[in-house]
Amino acid sequence: MARYNAKESERHWQAEWDRRALFAAPDHSDKPKCYVLEMFPYPSGRIHMGHVRNYTMGDCIARFRRAQGFAVLHPMGWDAFGLPAENAARDGGVNPRDWTYANIDAMRSELKALGLAIDWSREFATCDPAYYAQQQKLFLAFYKAGLVYRSEADVNWDPVDMTVLANEQVIDGRGWRSGAVVERRKLSQWFFRITAYSEELLSALDGLERWPEKVRLMQKNWIGRSEGLRFQFTLSDGQKLDVFTTRPDTLFGASFVALSPDHPLTEQLAKTNPKLVDFIAECRKTGTAEAEIEKAEKLGFDTGLTADHPFDPDWKLPVMVANFVLMGYGTGAIFGCPAHDQRDLDFARKYGLTVTPVVVPDDADAKTFTVGKEAYTGPGKLANSRFLDGMTVEVAKAEVAKRLEAAGIGQRTVNYRLRDWLASRQRAWGCPIPMIHCAKCGVVPVPEADLPVKLPDDLNFQAHGNPLDAHPTFTRVKCPTCGGDAKRETDTLDTFVDSSWYFARFTDPKAQEPLNRKAVDYWLPVDQYIGGIEHAILHLLYSRFFTRAMHETNFVGLDEPFAGLFTQGMVTHETYTGPDGYLLPEQIEKRGDKAFLTGTDTEITVGPSEKMSKSKKNVVPPMRMIESYGADAIRWFMLSDSPPERDVDWSESGVEGCWRFVNRVYRLVDEAEGLPAPGTAITATDDVSKSLRQATHRAIAAVTDHLSGLRFNSAVAQLYTLANAISDGAKAEASARREALEALVLLCAPMMPHLAESCWQALGHSKLVAQSEWPRFDPTLVVSDSVTMAVQVNGKRRGEVTVPKTADNASVEKEALALEAVVRALEGKAPKKVIVVPQRIVNIVA
Repeated sequence: MARYNAKESERHWQAEWDRRALFAAPDHSDKPKCYVLEMFPYPSGRIHMGHVRNYTMGDCIARFRRAQGFAVLHPMGWDAFGLPAENAARDGGVNPRDWTYANIDAMRSELKALGLAIDWSREFATCDPAYYAQQQKLFLAFYKAGLVYRSEADVNWDPVDMTVLANEQVIDGRGWRSGAVVERRKLSQWFFRITAYSEELLSALDGLERWPEKVRLMQKNWIGRSEGLRFQFTLSDGQKLDVFTTRPDTLFGASFVALSPDHPLTEQLAKTNPKLVDFIAECRKTGTAEAEIEKAEKLGFDTGLTADHPFDPDWKLPVMVANFVLMGYGTGAIFGCPAHDQRDLDFARKYGLTVTPVVVPDDADAKTFTVGKEAYTGPGKLANSRFLDGMTVEVAKAEVAKRLEAAGIGQRTVNYRLRDWLASRQRAWGCPIPMIHCAKCGVVPVPEADLPVKLPDDLNFQAHGNPLDAHPTFTRVKCPTCGGDAKRETDTLDTFVDSSWYFARFTDPKAQEPLNRKAVDYWLPVDQYIGGIEHAILHLLYSRFFTRAMHETNFVGLDEPFAGLFTQGMVTHETYTGPDGYLLPEQIEKRGDKAFLTGTDTEITVGPSEKMSKSKKNVVPPMRMIESYGADAIRWFMLSDSPPERDVDWSESGVEGCWRFVNRVYRLVDEAEGLPAPGTAITATDDVSKSLRQATHRAIAAVTDHLSGLRFNSAVAQLYTLANAISDGAKAEASARREALEALVLLCAPMMPHLAESCWQALGHSKLVAQSEWPRFDPTLVVSDSVTMAVQVNGKRRGEVTVPKTADNASVEKEALALEAVVRALEGKAPKKVIVVPQRIVNIVA
C-alpha cells in the first residue's frame, strides 16, 4: 500500500507556495474581499498548541474564501513589546530587542511549518520603529483632537524596585519580584478619552450580529451603563456632598454616608486629622485593581461629620471614609443601605450600624422581615419608607427622583462604569510617548518631523526604576517651542495600544502615514477575527475605541473594526503528578489503566484535563508532533475533534487516527485505476455511479455550508462520509469516481493543504490546488432520501452519520458506533446505552 510522505510533501509544497507568492494580497482589488485575521501572538519563543488551533482555523477560512474567488488578506505580525523581554534583559543581561527578534525568527519558522496561507510580505512587529513611528503620529493626532490628556492617577508602587507595577504583578499585596509591600501612589499619567464614546460603544454592540452573544454581554457589563440619581447631602459643617446612586428607592434604609479615601473632602479633612492620614495610608496598601479593592477587608474611618437625610433633616447619618468606595465611579461618595447591598451590609455589621430592610418580598410581612448575613437584593414592595411604603422598586425610584429634583438637590443622570484608558507605563520596552516637558512651555508634542522617538539601544535594565529615566541622553532634549532645555517623556504606551490598530496597518504596512486610506477603505472591517475569549473585553473594546478615534481624525471611514468575531476553545490535556510535582507527558507511560514514570514502577497520579500550561507541564510541543505525524494530521485533529468554540482535549491516539485518515485519502487517490483525463464529461448510468455522484454533491453542499458557518468539525464529518462513499463506489463509472476524488481533495484542501496538493498532482492536474476553484454542487443531486444525524457521546458531539430516512434504529446505531471519533471516545469498551432519536440525533452513554 502507498504511504504518504508528509515531511517531503510539506517541505515541497511550502517552498512552491512561497516561490509563486500565492498568498500575497493586493492593497485593493476589483474582487469581493475577505480579510481573515487571528489575534497576533506575543513572541515568547515557541508556538504552543493553542496557536496551532487558532491559526489553523483562520487558515482554513482564508483558503476556503480564496478558492471561492475572494481577494483574501491573511497577514501575520508580532505583539512584541511587553514585560517578558524586560525580564529577560534584567535577569539574563540580554538586549530586549535581540531577545524579541530571535524569538520571532524561531516562531516564524514553526508557524511556517504548519503550512499557513499567510501573506508574509506584510509581516511586522510592534517593536519595529517603522511601526511605532506611525503609532506616535496617531497619538499626536488624538492629542490634537482632545482624545488624549494627562492627569494624576493611582499606581502600584514597588518601593524596593522603585517602579510601577501592573495589577497582575501585585501578589498578595507585594511586588512579584522584590516581595516588598506595594504602595498606592499618585503619578501624572497619560489617558485616552474612551469615555467620550461610552454610549456609542454600548449601543453599537447590538449591530455586531456576527459576534458571540457572550462577548457582547461581557462588553456591555464592562461599559456598565446605569441610570440613577445624583443628589446632595447637607453636612454638619455646612458643606454640600454630591452622591450618585442607582437605588434611590432605598434611601430610607440608609445608615451611613461613605467617602472614597481619594475624595477631595477626605483630603481636606486629613489636613487636620493625623489619624485619617494614617487610615488613608493603610488604604493605599491595597493595589489599584478594582477586583482587589472589592476583595479586601472592609475598612472605615468615622470623620465625625454627619449628613442630613434629604427627607428628614433631624435624621443624621455618620460620614465615614471607606476603603471600598472608588473615586473613579460616580462622585466618589455613596450612601450605604446595608439591608440591600452585601458590601454595605458587611461594613455595617463590622461598625455596628443599623440595618433596616426597606424592600421586602411580596409574600413577606414587612413588620417581621429581617436581614441576616446576606443582603436582600430581590424584588418586592417598599416598607419602612414612609410615603414610599407599598410601592414597587421602580415606582419608588421615580418618586424619590421627582421629589429631590423638585427640591433642587437632585438630578436623574446616566453613569458608566467605563473609565478613561490609563495608557502610561513606566517601562522601557514599549512605544515612547512623543511628548516633551518644558519648565517654561509646559507639555509640548514632539514635532512630527522628529518622529520616531526611538528607544536607545544601550539601556541599563539592572538599575532600579525605569531605565529610560536613567539613560544619559534619552531624556535631554530642546523644547520645540522655546528652544530651551527640556525633558523627554519617559513613560511608554500600554501594549494594548500596539494591538488596538495593527489590523488596520496590515492593509498597507509600508505606508508612510499611519494608514493608506485607499487600502484601509477596501480591506476594513476585518471579515473574520479569531482569538481567545480572554480578550473579550479590553483588547476588543480598545480596538473599537481606537477605530472610532481614527475615524474622528480621518484615518479611516468606519467605526467597527471586526465584522465577525469567533472565540475558539482552549486545547486541554491530562495532568501528571509524581512525587516531586508535575511531569511532562513524555515522562510518563501508561500500562493498562495506570500511569508510571517512564522506565520505572513509580505510579503517577493522572489529573483531569486542563488548559495546557507550562506551570502544570501538560504541554505537547507542536513541532514534535509535526515531526512525527506531519502538519496536516495535526491541523485535521484540531478541526475535527470538537466544535471549534469548545475546548479540545489533546490525545495522541486521536492524532494517530487523523494520520491514518491522511494516508487513507492518499491511498484512495494513489490506487485509483482507469480514471479519465481531467475535465472529462461525467457519466452515471448505473445505480452505483448515481449514488456516488449524489454523495459527492451532498458533501460539496454540506462542507461549503459548514465552513461558511465555521463548523469545522461538521465539515470533517462530511469528508469521512464522502471517503466511505468513494470506497463503497469502487465499481462506479470512472468519470464519477474522478469527480468524487477531485471533490474530496478540493474539500480537504483548506484543512490539509499539503496532502491536497500531492493528491491533486497525482490526479493529473498541472495547476495547484491553491490556485483552483471551489467545487460547486448540482442542486438536483443534493435532494436526498437520507438524513444526517449528530452523534454524541456523554453529551459531547463526536460526529455525524448520514443514513437513509427509512433506516431502523439498529442500522443507525451500527453506523454511529463505527465512527472513528466514537470508537476513540469509548476506548474499546461497549456503550452502556445508545438512544436513537429518529432522523435527529444519536446519544451514546459510555
